[in-house]
Amino acid sequence: MSGKLINISAGLNDSLLNVVWLIIGLIAIYVAFKNLFDKENPSRIGTFIFWGSFGTVVGFGTYLPSKVSGLLVVVMCIPPILKRVNKGKIEIPVKEYTKAQFTKIGSKIFIPAFCIGAFSLILAVFTNLKSMVAIIIGVLAAVIILILYDPKKNTPKVFLKEADRNLSIIGPLCLLPLLSGCMGGVFMAAGVGDVIAKLMEKIIPKGNVTIGIIALAVSMAVFTAIMGNAFASIAVIMSGIGAPFVLSYGVNPALVGMVALTCGYCGTLLTPMAANYNIVPVAVLNMKDRLGVIKNQVLIAIIMLIFQICYMLIAR
Repeated sequence: MSGKLINISAGLNDSLLNVVWLIIGLIAIYVAFKNLFDKENPSRIGTFIFWGSFGTVVGFGTYLPSKVSGLLVVVMCIPPILKRVNKGKIEIPVKEYTKAQFTKIGSKIFIPAFCIGAFSLILAVFTNLKSMVAIIIGVLAAVIILILYDPKKNTPKVFLKEADRNLSIIGPLCLLPLLSGCMGGVFMAAGVGDVIAKLMEKIIPKGNVTIGIIALAVSMAVFTAIMGNAFASIAVIMSGIGAPFVLSYGVNPALVGMVALTCGYCGTLLTPMAANYNIVPVAVLNMKDRLGVIKNQVLIAIIMLIFQICYMLIAR
């Protein structure tokens, strides 16, 4: 028993998650075929191979042999390396239309976006549904609300077009968070945490928790900047620094785990590896400076990192 108000069986939970990945995979496959037949796309074949491979792995990877999935991942990486993934014809609403829609809908446009987070939070608190399933339920609720706003114009075709537009704008960068997350498991399996621990033994004086906390916080920020994902970093850094040089001396593990993770987020603000935060907005907003988002976050990241180090030192 999970202790939740509504408990979903493990089998149903897994089945629902497979349905979620199937939906995502089919959308990617739709983008692949749309670009294949789009004469305005200068790299139709490469774009088709990338999105088709991606959609197949995401949607049907559970049912495919692992070697086939691995081969598709390799194939998927070739077009981006050769710079053969491009966006084709994208229909962007004209300013007159967007102004008219704003006049008609106004601030109610934020309700669908709010639904995604609200449903995810409510389902996480009261059920044991997996997070991806909860998010998709929130997305479906948002879609229904948008349809109710304008049933004649907000048809399923419109949502498919918007999915294609967003995926085409982001392109292969959408894979970076997934790949960064996988790196943590690879590093742990390779024993990187043990290597870091041995290195830190020569730097951190034995029993000096203050220096241990500072080293933990800074390492989390730096390692996250390298990997682009704080969740991938924390397992490695906690095993290499947190456990032997901080937790072993009686420091509150809940405090250290929570704040160390947010120290990692300071590194997220500083790196192009965190593509979904720092590079995707540049592409979506068509910014001229590719590092414009990061430049505006540097000072905030440094201030937050110093604050969190002080908080751990005081509250330990």
